[in-house]
Amino acid sequence: MLISWPNEMVEYSYELKVPKNRVAVIIGKEGSVKKDIEETTKTKLNIDSKEGDVFVSGEDALGLYTAREIIKAIGRGFNPDIARLLLKPDYIFEVVDLSEYVKSKDAMLRLKGRVIGKEGKSRKLIEELTECSISVFGKTISVIGLPESAANARQAIESLLRGSTHANVYKWLEKRRRDLKRKMIIEM
Repeated sequence: MLISWPNEMVEYSYELKVPKNRVAVIIGKEGSVKKDIEETTKTKLNIDSKEGDVFVSGEDALGLYTAREIIKAIGRGFNPDIARLLLKPDYIFEVVDLSEYVKSKDAMLRLKGRVIGKEGKSRKLIEELTECSISVFGKTISVIGLPESAANARQAIESLLRGSTHANVYKWLEKRRRDLKRKMIIEM
């Protein structure tokens, strides 16, 4: 971060590390994704594709934060179009670190399988019941959605990781969804 005297512009910067196989996605076809992130967040991206380093700089702290969240989301396996939801002020990005639950690679694969489910059924159902997007990538499971919905999705994922049955997790999510809808009707 650079500091300047009053009445001068202050430039902030972040350095992010993303998986090398996600760098091309952040850049996009002919630089389209990179350019879009720069324009919508009023930031500048410098990408070292060999190392997976992304340097984000700009004068607008909120734009900088948003660009960082979008890049982190793409780095965690989200499609750039879904990551762009983070441009909306009410959307959030959450990450569950699987290494907090298990240490071995086999156990991690088993847990990822529990969350994904047979043919992706479990993940799809959690996404439908919470109206969130979920990405299982590397040693993390990430969620993009509205704050309360993302919190519900995260709790459902963590319950599955701790060994709760799928049926109990779905039942809990259905109840939370009904409660949320009731709450929204009352607030109208």
